[in-house]
Amino acid sequence: MSDTRFTIIGIVLIFVGFIILGVFGHNYQAATLESNEFETCYEYSNEKAPVEINCSSKIFNQTLFFALIIGFIGAGIIALIKGVKGNWDNKVKSEDMVGPDRRETENGEDSDND
Repeated sequence: MSDTRFTIIGIVLIFVGFIILGVFGHNYQAATLESNEFETCYEYSNEKAPVEINCSSKIFNQTLFFALIIGFIGAGIIALIKGVKGNWDNKVKSEDMVGPDRRETENGEDSDND
């Protein structure tokens, strides 16, 4: 795969990780606070009253969410590093080259004399 593609994929993965964190992160913030301060966790809904739930399951869901976010951002960082450390497609064989300078490099001639 091209080094430029790895760079683009890395940027997209990091962007997606931060967008998901920004949009859905507020749902997973309160579990640690509730368990440390009140020792009781609640599931909140707009339609009905809060329901008491097990704090460990809420913290587990919070941990899974943040692991997903770290996975996206980590994969993006790895892709960026791979893209930056790559050869940037400089190892093109002479028979695969295209463009106006191809004849100059093959024949040693100047293309302006045609």
